[in-house]
Amino acid sequence: MTDKTKLILLVEDDPDHEALTIRALKKSNMANEIRVARDGEEAVNLLCGPDAIKPQVVLLDLKLPKLDGLEVLKRVRECDDTRLLPVVVLTSSDEERDVVRSYQLGVNSYIRKPVNFNDFAEATRQLGMYWLVLNECPPN
Repeated sequence: MTDKTKLILLVEDDPDHEALTIRALKKSNMANEIRVARDGEEAVNLLCGPDAIKPQVVLLDLKLPKLDGLEVLKRVRECDDTRLLPVVVLTSSDEERDVVRSYQLGVNSYIRKPVNFNDFAEATRQLGMYWLVLNECPPN
């Protein structure tokens, strides 16, 4: 996988938020492959299962069916192969306890989804620029 095609795992159950996130990433010229998990169980299986994928970054919503985002984060941090994987919570939750718990569990960044699309697109552009271009991850 080349630098231009670093994999992004988007963990999002809301089809509208999924579409907006993908649209915002494409609008900011991120040519990355985007894989989507629509519930927490699927995300854990994709990251820690026998045929695990190796994304450059995980964009994780907190309010998910089957396993919530905090439980996904906990399991990702418990798995040897994903312990150091960059995970960014991208959520509409503005609960202080969610922010605190996310950091206690080892999240790398916590971003509240802006309501306005242009603001959301700009936040997504900056997120992509940092995690996919500027940030250097440990080797797989």
